[in-house]
Amino acid sequence: MADDSRIIALGFGKYARSNKIFALERLTGEQRGGGRRTRVWIEGVPEPIIASRTEITILRDMGEEAAVDVPVLDEALDLAARLAAAADAGRVDLSDLGRRARRVLASTTQPPLPADD
Repeated sequence: MADDSRIIALGFGKYARSNKIFALERLTGEQRGGGRRTRVWIEGVPEPIIASRTEITILRDMGEEAAVDVPVLDEALDLAARLAAAADAGRVDLSDLGRRARRVLASTTQPPLPADD
C-alpha cells in the first residue's frame, strides 16, 4: 500500500503531498519544452503547477506503479526531444544522454549498452 503522506518532487524546486495530487496532464507540442513536462493539479491550489518531471515519473514516485504500465516509447521520445533541444542549443551532454539511453534500454528486453566510464 502506498504511503499517502509522501512528498513528491515535481521539479523546479516544487513539491506536493501525494494524497493531494488529483490529476496529471502530459504537456505536448509547443507547451512542452524548457523543462516543462506535466501539468499537475493539487487539492487546495487554484491553478495547476507545471512540473519538469514526466507524469510517469510522478506516478512512480506516488507509488502508482500499476498506472504507469506505459510503453517505453514515451521515454524514448522524451530522450529524443532532449537530444534535439540540446543539439539546437549546441550543448549536448553525452554523459547525461548516455545514462538516460541506458535507463530506457534497461526497461526493455534489450540488453543495456556498456557504460563508458
